[in-house]
Amino acid sequence: MNLIERAVRAVDGLQQRRRVPAFLFAVVKKYGDDRGPSLAALIAFYGFLAMFPLLLLFTTVLGFIGNDRLQETALGATLSEFPVFGEQIGRDVTQPLKGSTFGLVIGVAGLLYGSLGVSQAAQHAMAQLWNVPGVVRPGFPTRIVRSLVFFLILAFGLALTGYLSGLATGGSRSGPFRLLALLASGAVDVAFYLAMFRALTPRSVHGGFLPGAIVGGLGYALLLALGTSLVQHQLRHAEALYGQFGFVLGLLGWLYLVSQLTLYAAELNVVLARRLWPRSIVQPPLTNADERVLRAIAEQEERRPEQSVGVGFDPAPDTAPAEP
Repeated sequence: MNLIERAVRAVDGLQQRRRVPAFLFAVVKKYGDDRGPSLAALIAFYGFLAMFPLLLLFTTVLGFIGNDRLQETALGATLSEFPVFGEQIGRDVTQPLKGSTFGLVIGVAGLLYGSLGVSQAAQHAMAQLWNVPGVVRPGFPTRIVRSLVFFLILAFGLALTGYLSGLATGGSRSGPFRLLALLASGAVDVAFYLAMFRALTPRSVHGGFLPGAIVGGLGYALLLALGTSLVQHQLRHAEALYGQFGFVLGLLGWLYLVSQLTLYAAELNVVLARRLWPRSIVQPPLTNADERVLRAIAEQEERRPEQSVGVGFDPAPDTAPAEP
């Protein structure tokens, strides 16, 4: 055993004997075991794919409202300060926003496709994190119903939390009011995450969603407040070209952060409900939690009722240095 391995094993033994570090490392390690980054990237991709049809639909509806009427509203006054939007809002603009039936149809179709992709990817991710065998995962009709429920939760939750976050980051509000709005946004986000976890997770998983919902809800409230503040104080005053680049890159990065936060929160529920800690940094030997995680990952590959997957582990070799 060389010096580096001795040092790593010393750190490993230390974290396994401490409850909080062992739990946090177990969450991170299981997230890697379940290929969490790939799952988060897939959710972020479909979320990004759904956002642009949503923006197309949004601008088309604004075009139907009419520039003259839009400029007189609070929404029009706010959008006029942003790049791209601001150049097409007002009575004196050369290319005002106009409604388009074709744009409306394309926006609705693209939004449905992207939203369905988000829901299906999120359901797949939750089944993977909980290591639910394929043979007992819900079929396509059930996933569609769950997708509809998820859409309702998502629309209501995002609208309400976005409004509360806007109140919390508004520059004209007093400090106590902004703090109260931020706390209310956090409470709504926790309830939103709790409902979302139940809607996306297979019925074979019973309960255990509250701890992750608290972490995910509060984390999302913080990310939303930071994102809203960034848009209000940075992108609003950017030039049109840089504003477009900043908007696209910022949106993609923000969606990936939200996806990772959500999956980490769900993984926290799994580790806590099944007591999957401590985990080992270096092997051998495998801890009891290591073996249970590896067994669950293998058994989730069962696809048919007549298929049976068994997992065994060889005895751990002696890792102590040999006697001279």
